[in-house]
Amino acid sequence: MARAERRASADLSFCCFFFSEALQSKIGTLSLENQAKLDKDTAKKEAKAEAKANAELKKKLASQITIKRIERTKRKHVTSIHGLEAFGIDLKKAAKQLASKFATGASVSKNPQGLDEVVVQGDVAYEIVDLIEEGVGVLKGIPADNVEVVEEKKKKSAE
Repeated sequence: MARAERRASADLSFCCFFFSEALQSKIGTLSLENQAKLDKDTAKKEAKAEAKANAELKKKLASQITIKRIERTKRKHVTSIHGLEAFGIDLKKAAKQLASKFATGASVSKNPQGLDEVVVQGDVAYEIVDLIEEGVGVLKGIPADNVEVVEEKKKKSAE
């Protein structure tokens, strides 16, 4: 058994030596053309990544956050916030922060268009705008210029 182990060990060391020698010979044969092509590909990938980052930044700056104040009954209101996901904000964390800040219920739900939005119980639209302007908690990094407040009244039913 010891003889087999010594033989395996010798084979392994020979393989490692052969592999490193082969690697050195391959590196030595790398031509200037291949090196130039490799540099060109690397520069192309860097430029592509930079362009992607710029496009993402433009998308963030063009995105709008809509805060709707929706009337449920005569004196009850619900505040709906749509567009936070464009800024990379986790909606569940935002809902939890708003619920604890205003001591109301808040949840993530889908609006009629099928997009996620944060729904907060109560008339807190302008307080949410203040939080976004201050950049508190999860709501950091949102430009205040991209926030729009909309008031939606319930239509009166025909009697």
